[in-house]
Amino acid sequence: MMKHIQIGAGQAQPASAEGDGHAKHSTAALILGSIGVVYGDIGTSPLYALRESLSHSVKADALTEEAVIGSISLLILALLFTVTLKYVIFLMRADNRGEGGTLSLMALAESSVGGRSLAIFLLGVAGAALFSGDAIITPAISVLSAVEGLELVTHQFKDYVLPITLFILVTLFWVQSYGTARVASLFGPIMVIFFFVIGGLGVMHIGDAPQVLSAFDPRQGLSFLANNGWLGIAILGSVFLGVTGAEALYADMGHFGRFPIRAAWLSFVLPALLLNYLGQGALILSRPETIDNPFFLLAPDWALLPLVLLSTVATVIASQAVITGAFSIVRQAIQLGLLPRLEITHTSEAQEGQIYIARVNRLLLLGVLLLVMVFRSSSALASAYGIAVTGTMVVTTALAFVVVRKDWKWPAWLSVAVIASFLIVDLAFLAANLMKIVEGGWVPLALGACSMIVMWTWVRGTRLLTEKTHRDSIPIVEFIPMLEKSKLMRVPGTAIFLTNDPNVAPTALMHNIKHNKVLHERVLILYVRTENRPRVSREKRFELTSLSHDFDLAILRYGFMESPRVPAALALMRKAGYKYDIMTTSFFLGRRTIKESPSSEMPPWQDKLYVALTKQSANATDFFSIPSDRVVELGAQVTI
Repeated sequence: MMKHIQIGAGQAQPASAEGDGHAKHSTAALILGSIGVVYGDIGTSPLYALRESLSHSVKADALTEEAVIGSISLLILALLFTVTLKYVIFLMRADNRGEGGTLSLMALAESSVGGRSLAIFLLGVAGAALFSGDAIITPAISVLSAVEGLELVTHQFKDYVLPITLFILVTLFWVQSYGTARVASLFGPIMVIFFFVIGGLGVMHIGDAPQVLSAFDPRQGLSFLANNGWLGIAILGSVFLGVTGAEALYADMGHFGRFPIRAAWLSFVLPALLLNYLGQGALILSRPETIDNPFFLLAPDWALLPLVLLSTVATVIASQAVITGAFSIVRQAIQLGLLPRLEITHTSEAQEGQIYIARVNRLLLLGVLLLVMVFRSSSALASAYGIAVTGTMVVTTALAFVVVRKDWKWPAWLSVAVIASFLIVDLAFLAANLMKIVEGGWVPLALGACSMIVMWTWVRGTRLLTEKTHRDSIPIVEFIPMLEKSKLMRVPGTAIFLTNDPNVAPTALMHNIKHNKVLHERVLILYVRTENRPRVSREKRFELTSLSHDFDLAILRYGFMESPRVPAALALMRKAGYKYDIMTTSFFLGRRTIKESPSSEMPPWQDKLYVALTKQSANATDFFSIPSDRVVELGAQVTI
């Protein structure tokens, strides 16, 4: 007979570790931090966005005043509608207990419908997969576009652009293992200087062609788009480069809070971007020969080299934000069961979010270096950029519909009207970017497809393995009475058996009895559950249930943004009254070796992939932070 003993422990604690930080830091500090971390990607877009948009007009020999003003008008529309209205005002309200991002939104949508939905799950997986393409392309195009500015200082630098870019990128990824907490404190001030500079340079040149201010009239952009057929669509695809990084506004909401991110955008970042694009447009209208690199040519000759150096630092910051975001989304995917357990290193004792995942870092570096060496210029890379981001935006909008309809309880007509307006724009950008597939747009699609296949294979294989294990297992409520009748030898101390199913006898327990023929005086079955929320407060960390006089079941709850640390949870249980001494406790873990099976429900190639993924999985001892000298591992071979 199960007896419920305790839920939770200790005094109430904030649900979010970042919540403590919000209380300690002033709003100004959070605004400054958001400028450094959140806006690096979108802030460095002026280096190439307008140049690439107008390159289509140059190729078509149609670089007219209408084309310049029309392209800038479309850029302004994108910044105001997609970034400001959709993300800053609307989507940031769809937070999952303070957290944003595709996987957080997926978890919130699933909670809204009362459980896992295949359509919602596939959308979330697709969004996470497409983000991987963005995470590889952003560092490549950002750093390369900045270093290319050296060619304007002197043509002698032309042959060194590629080596310098590769050196910066290798260094950037190399320092990840040391943590970025110290360097991150400089991100905000540097990006503030960068935005002041690009805004000021724009103001200096608007007077060169004041008619550029007519770009604020949306009719200029829409009429240009409507009157120029395929050229207009091609330009729209490049205009989207100006809003890449908008997902970061939503994804980083948990780190800084809704208000600081909104305040930074509306009062500082957006005006700086608008002024710079207007200045570039005015410069091109007054001096058409500057079309090759209007961003850097905004600066006077004496300021060109300092601007190149400042822009290079800004692009490194933008790349750092994307790399950190990649680590974060991989950890979320691991916690949600979309990827195998990978070894996660915490690079800061004070901040939970400061993490490093070596395997992900190596894959990102390899992908970035290959892209730079294959495409060799930011203009060529621009063809590959955009599809992944537009795809992610479409996914986010679709998931938002579920939330506003089911969670916010909006009427159907209002939900459809609002979401359809965003979806029409997202699909227009996606359609325009699909024109880039042959020129390089296939790269992020291929990367996203590979990521999606990996996640699908892991989820499918794990489900099949769990079902097979469950069929071969004995319910724990039936197994305990059997043990009491068996008169096994009892040894002093406590044995903790980790399980992935709290309803059946753990495999490690079965093997221990089979081979060692002994049982400890006290047995604790431990199940770690990931909830559909970013974090779980300490008072809800565990649920302890008595299964018999010497058997207990503990369910540990963690959010998908947290790392499950078993010893810390056991310490909370001890404070609540559970008798536990680490020196007399042994942890029993099952180590399964997965083998391919000719009778598997998965095709042979997927079988092989799943087996390969299991070999990449981190040791449970390290993943759950269990002291290695207290662990006993019992192995078994299993076929899928």
